[in-house]
Amino acid sequence: MNQNSNGTIRTEREGSTLIIEIDRQDKMNGFTPEMFEGITAALELLEQDSELWVGVLCFAGKHTTSGLDLPRFFGPNSDSSQDSSLSENRPDAFALKRRCTKPIVAAVQGITYTIGIEMLLAADIVIASDDCRFCQLEPKRGLAVFGGAHVRYIQRAGWGNAMYHLLRADEFDASRAKELGFVQEVVSAGSQLEEQRDCKGDR
Repeated sequence: MNQNSNGTIRTEREGSTLIIEIDRQDKMNGFTPEMFEGITAALELLEQDSELWVGVLCFAGKHTTSGLDLPRFFGPNSDSSQDSSLSENRPDAFALKRRCTKPIVAAVQGITYTIGIEMLLAADIVIASDDCRFCQLEPKRGLAVFGGAHVRYIQRAGWGNAMYHLLRADEFDASRAKELGFVQEVVSAGSQLEEQRDCKGDR
């Protein structure tokens, strides 16, 4: 477990499943370099343990994530060297350098902005609560999407839908996300983790 003020990545075994919980609730799960490194370490554990078959990615609190903690990446005190998950041949949260060799089921809820969308697009199955609010905010801020959305929006939703949401940087709900193919099931808020267990066949 990686636990400090920069975010906590918890791992817990449930039979052949590895639960990976992301927790920085006091910052709406705003991501730091340490959190990405923690996810990579958890995915490595999942890959290397032959008794683990599937990973479950979930987020503590009411929201998935508000996005990057930008000062930690681009501010005067940033240290990009802390995030080695995208610079080595290791599985990463976005499946950009290398996809995890075992399936990942993700559960999302509430605000799911920017990198939250990109992480769910890297998962194999996504369960979304009906209170989800999705938005790829970067174009409004003059930033480029760096977690794979520019590619996977097109792969999942087609050119027209990708342009519609990437150029407008608008907010859309869980029903629209399902239409786009970003999520596979929409459930009532609070039940996404239970539905996630159904997807991995625990019942």
